[in-house]
Amino acid sequence: MTTSADILADGFERVRSTSRGAGRGLTRATLEAKVDPETNTIAWLLWHIGRGQDAQVAGLIGEEQVWTADGWSTRFDLDLPDDSTGYAHTPEDVSKVSGSDVELYLDYIDAVCDRSINYVGELSDADFDDIVDERFTPPVTRGVRLFSVISDDLQHAGQAAILRGILERKG
Repeated sequence: MTTSADILADGFERVRSTSRGAGRGLTRATLEAKVDPETNTIAWLLWHIGRGQDAQVAGLIGEEQVWTADGWSTRFDLDLPDDSTGYAHTPEDVSKVSGSDVELYLDYIDAVCDRSINYVGELSDADFDDIVDERFTPPVTRGVRLFSVISDDLQHAGQAAILRGILERKG
């Protein structure tokens, strides 16, 4: 029998594989290229996939984010606050996500997805109905929040894949 946890774990695996497909083998120049001054870069999109998921899942768990707990912020060494996830970033902020090889971005996504998959594996179906955010109508449940994270991440991985295709065709 497939459980809700199984479905969500599969979703996080898809985030991992889609992100890897979008980024695998890219040079720094391609990672950091902008097709327009206002667009996000592939580097920023991959970083944001990890950061958004990390912040949301850490909040659900009630623990420190992998970003700081496991030293990822130090490895990336970005000129951004440690609590930055990419939300409301300006084009100048987007440009600050640079200077790292693609494997660092993908390894961070792996670490975050591993944590998310382990977390959902510990939950029962009843746990997904817990209200985690009452600021919305209807209030957001744990299951909806996790699904929302997966949806957001897959959209950004798709954006990275499109940018990759555009940049590779431009040469």
